[in-house]
Amino acid sequence: MEQEAWQILIVEDDQRLAQLTREYLEGNGLRVAIEADGGSAAARILAEQPDLVILDLMLPGEDGLSICRKVRSGYKGPILMLTARTDDMDQVLGLEMGADDYVCKPVRPRVLLARIRALLRRHEGGEGERDEGQPRRLQFGVLAIDSAMREAWLGEQGIELTSAEFDLLWLLAVNAGRILSREEIFNSLRGIEYDGQDRSIDVRISRIRPKIGDDPMHPRLIKTVRSKGYLFVAEAAEALPFGDTPPLLRD
Repeated sequence: MEQEAWQILIVEDDQRLAQLTREYLEGNGLRVAIEADGGSAAARILAEQPDLVILDLMLPGEDGLSICRKVRSGYKGPILMLTARTDDMDQVLGLEMGADDYVCKPVRPRVLLARIRALLRRHEGGEGERDEGQPRRLQFGVLAIDSAMREAWLGEQGIELTSAEFDLLWLLAVNAGRILSREEIFNSLRGIEYDGQDRSIDVRISRIRPKIGDDPMHPRLIKTVRSKGYLFVAEAAEALPFGDTPPLLRD
């Protein structure tokens, strides 16, 4: 039996652009709905729980950053942020609010489709990147990471991670003890070459650290190795006491 087509919600007030995007995506096997009002978007995302949200940054009623922040705790699917500006700050803010990826307008349809498919496959754990011998669950003291469930815990408490944050944490943890360059991380997670300027990896690292009990100012678990990349230190994770509870946990 064939898998039902992924459901996409486009939150975009430019009706012509939204309609053209919908036609292209539907022509490539996706189901697409459009929401033009920022003020109604958050409630619709939470109610409908689409497989992926394409969220414009500039919207009437409520901006994309506010919508992203509002729905992030109740919506687990990927959020792809659209921005008409190439300003790094917009992109960084989007990632900090919980967006999983971003693209700058004007967007080439093939690029958008490729980003959507990559996000959806990663979210469902179906990209086929996992080696047969690779573990599905990693345990470092009180820190547990499960790739099948796509969840992580500190002790018995679940850690609130976006889809992109989970992917990055898993990639670092499964390569514990090995320095991963930004180029390796970027290529593995997004499937495209690192341009030397994108800050999404650094932003996500800064968000993950306090969530897993690491010290943001003096990190021990995920260390920055100058001019080389990032290193997940298994020994530091295994030494985490139960009292090191991060502030961003599920109730």
